[in-house]
Amino acid sequence: MSAPLPILDWHSFRCLRGACLSSIIKSERLLGVAVVVAGFGLSFEHALLEMGQAAALIGAAVLVLAIVLASMRVAHHAEVLAAKVGDPYGTMILTLSAVLVEVTILAIMMSAEEISPTLVRDTIYSAVMLDINGILGLAALLGGLKHGEQSYNDDSSRTYSVMILTAMGISMIVPEFVPAAKWHLYSAFTIVAMLMLYAVFLRMQVGVHSYFFSYSYPKREGVEKRAPEQEPVALSIGILIAGVVVIGVLAEVMSGLLTFGLKSSGAPPVMAALVVAAISASPEIMTAVRAALANRMQAVVNIALGASLSTVILTVPVMEAIALYTGQPFIMAMSPVQTVMVTITLIAAAINLNDGQTNAIEGMTHFVLFATFIMLSVLGI
Repeated sequence: MSAPLPILDWHSFRCLRGACLSSIIKSERLLGVAVVVAGFGLSFEHALLEMGQAAALIGAAVLVLAIVLASMRVAHHAEVLAAKVGDPYGTMILTLSAVLVEVTILAIMMSAEEISPTLVRDTIYSAVMLDINGILGLAALLGGLKHGEQSYNDDSSRTYSVMILTAMGISMIVPEFVPAAKWHLYSAFTIVAMLMLYAVFLRMQVGVHSYFFSYSYPKREGVEKRAPEQEPVALSIGILIAGVVVIGVLAEVMSGLLTFGLKSSGAPPVMAALVVAAISASPEIMTAVRAALANRMQAVVNIALGASLSTVILTVPVMEAIALYTGQPFIMAMSPVQTVMVTITLIAAAINLNDGQTNAIEGMTHFVLFATFIMLSVLGI
């Protein structure tokens, strides 16, 4: 006969697995700050707009910081869930949480008036440059300087690279040659194509080819499990959802202030896209650098390339569906400079990530490409 289930009293319920209310509030103080900023933003948005562009930009900067704080908590609880399930599921949760944040902000910003018709394109392009050249480049550089050559499963890098190339080619290069009168048809086709690609990729990632995205590291003695793994799953899911809601509120206010602040300021049109891409990637940067310094390059490859792929393959269908629903198309075809930068980036990644090891030189090549991307953005090219 099975043992009877334990009966939880009120104190046990509140302190289930040590997650007392006071400790939860203390650990989620960053999210609490974001909630307070969201309240102030909703209350004083119109006052900031009336005070002029400078006040609007300062307010937008504060809101961006609050979004980053909320994103860090979302990423933290995604890491908790990731630690529970392990790779490749864990990395998938991390990248999907970042894409969810990005899509939420983009969808809200696209609903604003006088928004750039290239915002979605520029954001996806910026995210790919930031993920592959920024995150992968910085992590491989720092990890290479500390550990020399760092090993990973090269099956994952090849799979990611070819899918990123295919997805960006279909959704951001071919549209240049599609007649404007037929954008509806190609937009619908793009949605179906991206979902088909992701369905097959997802089946590979969690099915018989899941070993493509994992790597067996030697066990290190004396290394204890990370504390986040002990946090209740239900708590992490609840706070993750709450964090996304808070980010949505913050993005709603930030969108209006940023648009007004950048209007007639002479800032490059890509600036808003850079802000969105940086917000969604900020937690991933810290996670990837920590993994590289711990000599776990597989996690870096999964985060950097997985985030790039997820950004393209999931953001595109969502935003295209919004365009079809509203009947207002936006420009998805990359500019010539963007196409060249993406091509160089993917060629460099294909060469650097084809042997199962990274080093500081390979990291530096990507980081220089990232610096080039920043310079071109500053120049408004």
